[in-house]
Amino acid sequence: MSEDKTVLCVRDLTVGLDNDPAARILDGISFDLKSGEILGLIGEAGSGKTVLARALVKGLGAPLVTRSGAVHYKGADLLGLSERKLSKIRGKEIGYIGANPQGSLDPTIPVGNQIVEKLLSVSPGMSRKAATERALEVLAAVRIPSPEVRFHEYPFQFSGGMMQRVMIVDALVTNPAVLIADNITQPLDVTVAAQIIRLIRDLREQFSTAILFISSSLPVAETVADEVMVLQSGRIVEKATPTALVQNPQHDYTKSLLSRLPRIWGEGISGPEAADTRTLMTVEDVHRTYFVRKKGSFRGVNAVQAVRGVTLDIREGENIGIVGESGCGKSTLTRLLAWLESPQAGSIRFAGQDLSKLGAKDLTKLRQSFQLLLQDPYSSLPSRMPIGRIIAEPLLIHGLCKRSEIRGRVLAAMREVGLDPALENQLTVGLSAGQRQRINIARALVLEPRLMILDETLSALDQVEQSKLFEVFDRLQKTHGFTYIFISHDMALVRKVCHRVAVMYLGRIVEFADNNALFDNPAHPYSRALLSAVPTLDDHPFSSDEYLLEGEPPSPVHIPPGCSFRSRCPLAQEICGRVDPVAQVLPGGGSAMCHLVGQDAPARSLAAGK
Repeated sequence: MSEDKTVLCVRDLTVGLDNDPAARILDGISFDLKSGEILGLIGEAGSGKTVLARALVKGLGAPLVTRSGAVHYKGADLLGLSERKLSKIRGKEIGYIGANPQGSLDPTIPVGNQIVEKLLSVSPGMSRKAATERALEVLAAVRIPSPEVRFHEYPFQFSGGMMQRVMIVDALVTNPAVLIADNITQPLDVTVAAQIIRLIRDLREQFSTAILFISSSLPVAETVADEVMVLQSGRIVEKATPTALVQNPQHDYTKSLLSRLPRIWGEGISGPEAADTRTLMTVEDVHRTYFVRKKGSFRGVNAVQAVRGVTLDIREGENIGIVGESGCGKSTLTRLLAWLESPQAGSIRFAGQDLSKLGAKDLTKLRQSFQLLLQDPYSSLPSRMPIGRIIAEPLLIHGLCKRSEIRGRVLAAMREVGLDPALENQLTVGLSAGQRQRINIARALVLEPRLMILDETLSALDQVEQSKLFEVFDRLQKTHGFTYIFISHDMALVRKVCHRVAVMYLGRIVEFADNNALFDNPAHPYSRALLSAVPTLDDHPFSSDEYLLEGEPPSPVHIPPGCSFRSRCPLAQEICGRVDPVAQVLPGGGSAMCHLVGQDAPARSLAAGK
């Protein structure tokens, strides 16, 4: 691209703290962003990525302050503009997409109306009819199905992937010249993230938008960016094409990032060794359906089939992975396993005891043996309670030790998870996401549980912090003999730590297999689709061009007859539309719920039979 296509020119941008003249959050950042270019920016948590994204549009708040530098856009320095002039550019000519789409829209107003209001606010001369037509046009461009219908729906009716597409619409509806995408794939499952990356590339071609793509993951940035900048402690330490960065990194920090990336495929890569064969928890034919009032009716309800006939066994000391797209039933199954909800059919047995037959007192006593760690490290901790008291709370509730012994157990748990005991009397404000998750782990650890259930516990963390916490989990497992259930969309981490993996689709486990069998030779077409979407620097055995899914699963309210994966399966046959498949035992152990197991299925499209 020629120099005259530069749309954003950043020179010597430095950001510090208003109460500390020597502090440098960003130090001398300089780069050019050209029309139609996707420029990647990577770095671990705390490197300054989000601060840079906000600084570019003069969006910093106290205590952050811009010390020096310039951000030139169309001949004007954005940092020198008044708020009135800047408001005409932000949101209209420079768009922004963040990592939390659910928190970006008003839950009480239909999605389409919010997009129209945004468009009218930045283009006052536009009529509401024209704004509505423009919103529908861009909703269709990002492949949201039935845009005329989804336009009138509320944010809670959208999945995470669809919400992220809505935020892309919100950013693109004004045809911006520059788009800042800040870690937009981190909270998404692998298939949706891969769809969003493909969509970003398509939109670049369609709108010639200059895109700053910020990510904590080098494999993700490598997939989408033309060039990649590496940010360390507020400074750009290297800039190169993705190929050059991966094959010939120059800076020690870049080499360190590459060395810490989990590998999935390749010589010598395999899952952990088999665990104990004794069964700790048995889940048998479990069902959970929610009844939701049907819109527009007085007494009508929709039956949302969240979990359908799940069966699995969990062994002592092993790590079980549960993977699948958003909305497949992972979190509902998590609540059932933790007995926060009870199944309407089927049974769950823990240590030989049927949980449905226990009284309140016995169930409370048994609860200390299985602990649930949630995804959000911010909303899962009370903000006004000291850290030591947060960790001590389970001991007080269960009355497991004398009050004089509680502080010693709390401090011991803090040391085990890598928290400084000096934090005991401090509040959680100012702590990183990784530190907050360590508090959650310590709070569960003091009860000395036998089973830990991790529901996307690490998805809010970058890969470096995830790796550190998995080292904590590994050490705790060796010391205490825990059993872990990892609910995750991060297939690389599942590959590294899980002995067996359950793949969920539309409320069912469609494949349950040993780690090596699933990653090297998956039996179900949906498993191959998930693996094809994994961002990795390894040689990928499953091509996304061949296996990657588009669209979303069928509605759990209206599940089609036959195989529920049929409408998205490239290998579907006539029997798949008539007969619901049952789990079939795989030759090396495990099972898969597919008519094609054991057959040489024809790799043909489903053009005739959908």
